Amino acid sequence: MLDALYIKNYRNLKELKISSLSRVNLITGKNNTGKSTILEAIIIYATSGDLSWIYQLLEERGENYKPKEQNKNFTDANLKTLFSLFTNRHVGFEAADAIRIENLSLGFVKYIDKSEVDSNGNVTSKRIVLQNASEKQTEDYRVGFEIKVDNISEILPLDVDISYRFGFRKIENSRKIQLIRTRNIDSGINGSLFDNIALTEKEQYVIEALQIVEPLAERIAFIENATGEKRSAVIKLSNSQQILPLRSMGDGISRILTIILALVNADNGFLLIDEFENGLHYTVQQQLWSIIFRLARRLNIQVFVTTHSDDCIKGFESVLSNSDSSSDGKLIRLDSENDHIKQVEFNANELRIANDQNIEIR
Repeated sequence: MLDALYIKNYRNLKELKISSLSRVNLITGKNNTGKSTILEAIIIYATSGDLSWIYQLLEERGENYKPKEQNKNFTDANLKTLFSLFTNRHVGFEAADAIRIENLSLGFVKYIDKSEVDSNGNVTSKRIVLQNASEKQTEDYRVGFEIKVDNISEILPLDVDISYRFGFRKIENSRKIQLIRTRNIDSGINGSLFDNIALTEKEQYVIEALQIVEPLAERIAFIENATGEKRSAVIKLSNSQQILPLRSMGDGISRILTIILALVNADNGFLLIDEFENGLHYTVQQQLWSIIFRLARRLNIQVFVTTHSDDCIKGFESVLSNSDSSSDGKLIRLDSENDHIKQVEFNANELRIANDQNIEIR
């Protein structure tokens, strides 16, 4: 679990340090203060710079630039794509220009490939980063993207297609991560998440969450449609033998299903939710927060959530004020001051006082 968070040179976060984090963290702030950016940074950190995740995030922002068919210049396309990650879209080759997220760094480097022959005559290739200005003037250097965790480094050449590079080969990454975007997850993904927990105690956690909106919810399943192309959720109520499409019961119950399926599939990892309140009536948010706090403790999950909603904050504070949850949550507000993002952190007592005195903390 992350106890604190340091981010440098990532998108609009030139430098941000959150001194302490809790098990459940609610992030607020005006538009363009970096709420979603923090979620992205946590994904990159938790996956040790997995490029498949990075390119997926860039694709969703419309920043994944493909090389033109006629020349297939991967270097230009990769540079144009990856510099979207950096503050002010700056391409620099110094250590100070790199993105830092805790002990992970991502940055552009100039390097050369050097071959070495061992005593048995075996030839190995080694990538040497050019460190100073005179070295970088050499004509035969290549441009690469360095992913570094502590002192372990991997350099990827940018003159080839790297967009589907999975994981950091030298780091074993076992942390689970589930991301819920502002829109609901595709039902096909929800079906796979349900398959992971079917016939386990986690299936009952899902039913308990759905009962927030529909107290008669008894069972759910995912079935294929008539064409067999896609699976969708159906629900059985305790007072009827009829099977109903879940989506016929409204957006709220579908959103809750998405959240709870992601939650029970994130044990010993991270759950990230962008704009928690989407599709949720204010009357159900406190109950959902209660389930999130309980299952986050039980399944050892660290949760990061963004919101613009005062109702979301009030529901969060109400659960946080409970003696069993008071040490498990924190609210972090982001403010923009002179083009720098600053954070203000609220523990349970400070958040209660702010709400009691109607202090604006969104």
